[in-house]
Amino acid sequence: MAAMSASGRRVFLLGALLLVAVSCHGGFGGVGVAEGLSTRYYAKTCPAVESVVRSVMARAVAADRRMGASVLRLFFHDCFVNGCDGSVLLDDAPPGFTGEKGAGANAGSARGFEVVDAAKARVEAACRATVSCADVLALAARDAVALLGGTTWPVRLGRKDARTASQAAANGNLPGPVSSLTSLLATFAAKGLSARDMTALSGAHTVGRARCATFRGRVNGGDANVNATFAAQLRRLCPAGTGGDGNLAPLDAETPDVFDNGYFRELTKQRGLLHSDQELFAAGGGGRSSSQDALVRKYAGNGAKFARDFAKAMVKMGNLAPAAGTPVEVRLNCRKPN
Repeated sequence: MAAMSASGRRVFLLGALLLVAVSCHGGFGGVGVAEGLSTRYYAKTCPAVESVVRSVMARAVAADRRMGASVLRLFFHDCFVNGCDGSVLLDDAPPGFTGEKGAGANAGSARGFEVVDAAKARVEAACRATVSCADVLALAARDAVALLGGTTWPVRLGRKDARTASQAAANGNLPGPVSSLTSLLATFAAKGLSARDMTALSGAHTVGRARCATFRGRVNGGDANVNATFAAQLRRLCPAGTGGDGNLAPLDAETPDVFDNGYFRELTKQRGLLHSDQELFAAGGGGRSSSQDALVRKYAGNGAKFARDFAKAMVKMGNLAPAAGTPVEVRLNCRKPN
């Protein structure tokens, strides 16, 4: 091999140091990057897995289009807490075990567990004790987007299921509806996800609904960067004070059940439902600006660009794995360890 130049040696050394730094810290934010994932992981052991999950999701979305958004949200909430390990699916088991379902971002709003159960049951019937719940959820999330008219991507498989979960970790890692842009950027960066990844992944809010309790303050005078007509309309559903916490409004009022770039068009009109949504686009809001304004405008005008970036970011997020040493298995029942 030819001798390296001085500049080449510096680049090599810097790369080596970065690899050591990541290895020593066990990945990003207490999670690692999954190794050994492959789109052909079950090619011999369970070749029908993708078609089985797709058929279950197709029935679920046909019966309730909102279910597609709910299953997609479950995947986000799984991956952001100790990696994509199926931990969000575990039920509490008193008196000794409290899972993630009761965390602030999940309690009363996380749904779609029964759809994952149905998909897992069908997969178990085809391939006993082979496919993890985490992989079933990853496939179901991809299919949810496609079934709602969005993009698709090759899902890398081979995840294992955690035998435990942490409500404290869920409370500490899941972004909230009043998160600032600074907080969002930091939360995603802790998972090794860039600002572009964060903005693209936020586009998942182009489908689904949110409860009044999550946007009451925004539409009742607590937010300057909001369209006045939009806020007035929502106050009928979600008045100031108490009551009506569970009333639902679409995260994207333009096309609430279609996975497109309507969410970003709404942001440019100051019509983001959640404060955390509108934080991505501040132009026109009291003279402020956001570091993501230009990217939001780009996605608003170019749905294909959003679709490409979203797919890339979903693959990247799907690579998040539990920290080294986490006990894992292929759970037979997604709600409890074996």
